[in-house]
Amino acid sequence: MGSRDKKVSPLKQRALEILARLKRLYPDATCSLNYSTPVQLLVATILSAQCTDERVNKVTPALFAKFPDAGSLAIADLVELESLVRSTGFYRNKAKNIQAACRMIVTEFDSVVPNQMELLLKLPGVARKTANVVLAHAYGINAGVTVDTHVKRLCQRLGLTEHTDPVRIEQDLMGLLPQPDWENWSIRLIYHGRAICKARSPACVACELADLCPCCESASGCRVSDTSNPRIDRETVE
Repeated sequence: MGSRDKKVSPLKQRALEILARLKRLYPDATCSLNYSTPVQLLVATILSAQCTDERVNKVTPALFAKFPDAGSLAIADLVELESLVRSTGFYRNKAKNIQAACRMIVTEFDSVVPNQMELLLKLPGVARKTANVVLAHAYGINAGVTVDTHVKRLCQRLGLTEHTDPVRIEQDLMGLLPQPDWENWSIRLIYHGRAICKARSPACVACELADLCPCCESASGCRVSDTSNPRIDRETVE
């Protein structure tokens, strides 16, 4: 079997071209959450559910000044913790999950955030989205593709997946993209979703991915309605 037999599917070719353009459009895209340690990144990522990174970055300086590590968060007064994270929304559940996760980090992982997917998923409030962010940016491990509401919406519009479940979408993307690009693909797609491919009014005329997008028509805009509910993110709010 020669290299000629290893054909790349048209879908994968399109995904790779989208990736190349996103790299050109957003060359400096990186995690926009502010943190100093893996546990701070974990906490900030939990807080970012249904909240902008900008808002999280306004909350975390006071939070981390008071409770800088897993040990201090594990024994924090829950009411005080809720007060500090209140403006991020769903603050009671977020505070509860943060404290429970930090208690587990202290008691089961010697106060160190684990660097394995299966261990991170044991932490309260942590599903694959949060685990992928922590692994990629705290430890340099691309274990999967982060799928948030922007990534879900754009990948469906771009015809890269037919699924609605984030885990199934992640599996599709992992098969289409090179592993070193898994995490920054998500960040670049998030940038593009915020700037161009918005949920209700995508700017198809200005989109540099338009010729690669099955649902984009420059005259009438995106023909795909946004069926996802941006107010629902079950990773940390339940």
